[in-house]
Amino acid sequence: MPTYDRRLRDLEEQLRHDDPGFVEAMSGGIPRPPREYRRRNAWAWLVVGLAALGTGIAVGHGLLIAAGLVVSGAAAQLFDPQRGRLHGRDIPSAR
Repeated sequence: MPTYDRRLRDLEEQLRHDDPGFVEAMSGGIPRPPREYRRRNAWAWLVVGLAALGTGIAVGHGLLIAAGLVVSGAAAQLFDPQRGRLHGRDIPSAR
């Protein structure tokens, strides 16, 4: 049983290290989604990309259309909560 308690403490410390805001919200009783499910930046980039795409279509400027498509495509990738995993293994990130 002591190894089970040690594993829980290690898991708690890892979570506290990875996402301190989530741990603070849980200890305070106010739910907050984990970092993997917060997509505020993804929505902002998607809006910017679609605005550039729409402006490029309205003006008829090919480079602006292409830039809007690229930014929108890149923003769509940010919506994947498992984007840091490859075939079930963690990819080291530069945090």
